[in-house]
Amino acid sequence: MARRRRAAEAAAPQGLLDTLPLDAGQAADLTDSGLLDLALTHRSYSYEHDGLPHNERLEFLGDAVLQLAVTEHLYAAHPTLPEGDLARRRAATVSTRALAVIASRLDLGAYVRLGRGEDLTGGRAKASILADTTEAVIGAVHLALGQDVSRRFVLDLLSPMLDSDEFLEAGYDFKSRLQEIAAAEGKDVVYALTESGLEHQKTFTATVTVEGVVTARGDGASKKDAELAAAQNAVRGVLAERGESLIPRG
Repeated sequence: MARRRRAAEAAAPQGLLDTLPLDAGQAADLTDSGLLDLALTHRSYSYEHDGLPHNERLEFLGDAVLQLAVTEHLYAAHPTLPEGDLARRRAATVSTRALAVIASRLDLGAYVRLGRGEDLTGGRAKASILADTTEAVIGAVHLALGQDVSRRFVLDLLSPMLDSDEFLEAGYDFKSRLQEIAAAEGKDVVYALTESGLEHQKTFTATVTVEGVVTARGDGASKKDAELAAAQNAVRGVLAERGESLIPRG
């Protein structure tokens, strides 16, 4: 008889507090508020524990705090950039991919309370869960410690994205940018996928065409990754032809 797999227990939040950009007093106040525990409670855990409160309301708040803090920072830090370029930098900074990168650096997934099913299907490494939990933690900091602290917290947390254009590219939305470039010329973007390799070790190849003309190809371990790679290659090619940089500076 096959042994049933066990879900992992979430690590104690104290370990996370040691990695967050908070001083000892702020960390203690956040703990005492009970909001950090709430921020680390995923909806799937709530469903399996009699409707225990979960973190989605904090995520909603944290998203707003995050957007405002990053917007204010970019506005001050790049005084010559037009609105469209500022918007692209912000989108890359606060994207699901970017927040998941930050969360992975904190090992945030180890501290999230997940339902058994979500945990056993790799929930601790899912970009969407990591990004949503990051926003929930920001919301918890905002409620427990106030606006000034939460703004500083966001900027410290995202400093790799804000200070390094190379790091910022990890959160860049190449598919949306390609769509934007094509739409400006009244053209349509279409992706075609092929797959190769063993069933448990497939490689996907995406070909992206713009108005029927092959623009670029990309490979990945999933359909999504392959399309993203193709879009990235296409965008870089277009910008190189135009002599434009991926991340606008100013």
